[in-house]
Amino acid sequence: MNGTSLQMGLDTFGDVTYGADDKPLSHAQVLRNIVAEAVLADKHGLNFFGIGEHHREDFAVSSPEVVLAAIASKTTKIHLGSAVTVLSSDDPIRVFQRFSTLNALSNGRAEVILGRGSFIESFPLFGFDLEQYEELFNEKLDLYAEVIKGKPVTWSGNTRPSLTDQKVFPPTENGPLFTWLGVGGTPQSVVRAAHYGFPMMLAIIGGEFKGFKPFVQAYYKALGQYGHKSQPVGVHSPGYVAETDEKARDTIWPHYRAMSDRIGKERGWPPLTRDQFNYMAGPNGSLFVGSPETVATKIANAVETLGLSRFDLKYSLGTLPHENLMSCIELYGAKVVPMVKEKLLTQR
Repeated sequence: MNGTSLQMGLDTFGDVTYGADDKPLSHAQVLRNIVAEAVLADKHGLNFFGIGEHHREDFAVSSPEVVLAAIASKTTKIHLGSAVTVLSSDDPIRVFQRFSTLNALSNGRAEVILGRGSFIESFPLFGFDLEQYEELFNEKLDLYAEVIKGKPVTWSGNTRPSLTDQKVFPPTENGPLFTWLGVGGTPQSVVRAAHYGFPMMLAIIGGEFKGFKPFVQAYYKALGQYGHKSQPVGVHSPGYVAETDEKARDTIWPHYRAMSDRIGKERGWPPLTRDQFNYMAGPNGSLFVGSPETVATKIANAVETLGLSRFDLKYSLGTLPHENLMSCIELYGAKVVPMVKEKLLTQR
């Protein structure tokens, strides 16, 4: 991948942040802040802005498409999408309709990243059985793949009523809705993405990024076996940019630790230590934290190692205030992105 063709974006989960009084902001204010953050990303020429779907107290966004539509009305070039849409507890027809509507309102800038989701709150909320976790996703992905072809849909399965020659509206204007499959790093997920010929978005949120190279290789091998043309591979990873490495790490550490420990308590993980955090923020870890130079060098290395077409920085990390997030976006767009592209050009 060379510097001129690499796309760089930002993702947020709409984490509930703290205000100047060191108290949580309202969900409503967080949603308004996200729009301002996306506008700043568009101002700096970033390629993509993604919003994750959650249904819990510590994340404000349960309906990404509505927030993305608000952003579309205030931006001109940046592509807008989910990060991710939890397809297992949604309806593929409605997912397509919402994003094809967004695509129309944004003049063709909508993208979808589909995934199973690492949180399970949406299953009981919408009346789905967790014992059908795999079946729900597999069947709904199969139906979605038919819907985006833009032709009347005939489909049958076990998890929803069958369809016969069903038209779905509104259609997209310029070809199929651009859709990625989010992958957490299991061989089955990699093969699934290749089976449908979807671009693959790797969520690298732990371990070393170079450890994901076999998944990229397996993806391209499987694409060929299924007879599909080559597709982009992207990475979604958390990070934070400040003026210096020390400032970036010290600023994000208490917020990242609190978020990690809160989620870890639910999942039986031990508390995060500063040594673990520092390792993750080091040259090979999954946390892209530091000065513009440090973060740019690490992103360029990840792009070269994995052969990426896009890198999305998940810049919302727990309760970190909106002002810090805006500063991170400013540095990412104004300094990190140009540095990454320059490094990739000189490495060729």
